[in-house]
Amino acid sequence: MADEEDLADAPRVVGVLSAILERVVERNDAVADELCTAGTASAASLAPPPSAFRATARPDISVRSYMARIARFAGCSPACYVVAYVYLDRLLRRGRRGRGRRALAVDSYSVHRLLITAVLAAVKFMDDVCYNNAYFARVGGISLAEMNYLEVDFLFAVGFDLNVSPETFGHYCAVLRAEMLYLELEGPPPAAAGPRLHSCCLSEDDGSSSSSQQQLAA
Repeated sequence: MADEEDLADAPRVVGVLSAILERVVERNDAVADELCTAGTASAASLAPPPSAFRATARPDISVRSYMARIARFAGCSPACYVVAYVYLDRLLRRGRRGRGRRALAVDSYSVHRLLITAVLAAVKFMDDVCYNNAYFARVGGISLAEMNYLEVDFLFAVGFDLNVSPETFGHYCAVLRAEMLYLELEGPPPAAAGPRLHSCCLSEDDGSSSSSQQQLAA
């Protein structure tokens, strides 16, 4: 209930994106817990790779409350959250294609740092006026040095591919609108929309078609 109150004054896209990420986090956490419990030889090979985005402990704040905090204090346009969503998917899909590297998991340990950094990058690219890194670090609950490092790491991880065409923006808006409809109807997302959890990515395919982008809604 408290989380819902936090989002009462936030743009609707914030709540929708929170719901998507919460579902991805829940599923990836469950997969990681199962592997840990099983104690199989494959568990070590599928363990998340070392990353600056992974915290040493799970943050106490929920994804929804964290997003509400960003929306309250960042002062960015609603379009920035759509673009941040695009950036997150680009980062994860590039990670999947990396040679000899395991994809970064969007789980309880990484989602908060990924979110604040993706929003920071989107704000700088989209909005004419924005707060500096020191301010975003305070909003995200991390140090300025860490915020600066995460930003650079994020930019390299997406290959400095920050431009979002109107077509791409429209595709991701369609994903978010569909998710919003599911939330309003309180129905489950379509089976085809689920991610392949062993790849720990938001998207199912590496293609750039509209159908593959619609699979982002976990």
